[in-house]
Amino acid sequence: MVETKVLTDTSVFGQIADHQHEQVVFCHDHETGLRAIIGIHNTVLGPALGGTRMWHYTSEAEALNDVLRLSRGMTYKAAISGLNLGGGKAVIIGDAKTMKTEALLRKFGRFVQNLNGKYITAEDVNMTTKDMEYIRMETKHVSGLPESMGGSGDPSPVTAYGTYMGMKAAAKKAFGSDSLAGKRIAVQGVGHVGTYLMEYLQKEGAKLILTDYYEDRALEAAARFGAVAVGLDEIYDQDVDIYSPCALGATINDDTIGRLKCQVIAGCANNQLADENIHGPALVERGIVYGPDFLINAGGLINVYSEVIGGSRQTALTQTEKIYDITTQVLNKAEQEQSHPQAAATRQAEERIAAIGNVKSTY
Repeated sequence: MVETKVLTDTSVFGQIADHQHEQVVFCHDHETGLRAIIGIHNTVLGPALGGTRMWHYTSEAEALNDVLRLSRGMTYKAAISGLNLGGGKAVIIGDAKTMKTEALLRKFGRFVQNLNGKYITAEDVNMTTKDMEYIRMETKHVSGLPESMGGSGDPSPVTAYGTYMGMKAAAKKAFGSDSLAGKRIAVQGVGHVGTYLMEYLQKEGAKLILTDYYEDRALEAAARFGAVAVGLDEIYDQDVDIYSPCALGATINDDTIGRLKCQVIAGCANNQLADENIHGPALVERGIVYGPDFLINAGGLINVYSEVIGGSRQTALTQTEKIYDITTQVLNKAEQEQSHPQAAATRQAEERIAAIGNVKSTY
């Protein structure tokens, strides 16, 4: 069952069936210009919770592929973290800088409301807690609200903390110590999560190299953290100990994998491996320790889940800290099974889903 890849089936239902999604909802509104897709992968463990991202996709097919891969990852993220949640995700197609409006977000909220709680949304790429406020005006099925509204606030710091924990566990496996002091770390993407992650890395004394899609943001972060900023494509050629992908997915692919000079890959991006069946084993062959993406970036989900069940930020941080131990367990399991970490993590998640599914089969 461990077979994640970039979807190639040209039919919509073929792509949905490829990853065994329960439901995919296409949302359109002429007046606001809303074009969105909500993907619900699996709800065995509970309602599907996953953020909404807004991105200027080159095609609708690319957007569909992204939401299917992301929602599947959310299923495994919740399962391996011990959360009673299913996996879902949403994408809004468009340039967030020019197309995002209150009306568009509230219209999207109406579509979320129409799913009657099967999908709970939150913030993701190019979305903010303010955007969640607008969505909340139309549906109660939203998390990641500002603390002023009784929410848990921006989940980015918790996502970064979990990634930091996973990175330290992977470093322990690769270097024999989880200390990141003096380690050269390439951070690809310095948005909300990437910036918070660099705060942890800087405090520990790591030497930072970074890049970002927005050059001004990269230069600003470099000045703030005393880091070296490089071009988007140059990040793969850096002589570093750790590569940390914190932007969009599929950056570990046929083109880049041979250029990497690191011993550890651990970042907060989703779907980092373009094809898990090809690039997961390839990393093992190259002696690179990989922190499974949906495992080590689960802090944000843990944070919004804590909000849903009435927990505190501290509760979320305590749960997120366990990512270190789970990562260690998965890395050891992969080594023992002569597999790769992403496959081992996926199997562990699927085993929990199957076990709880059997429990729920009796009424």
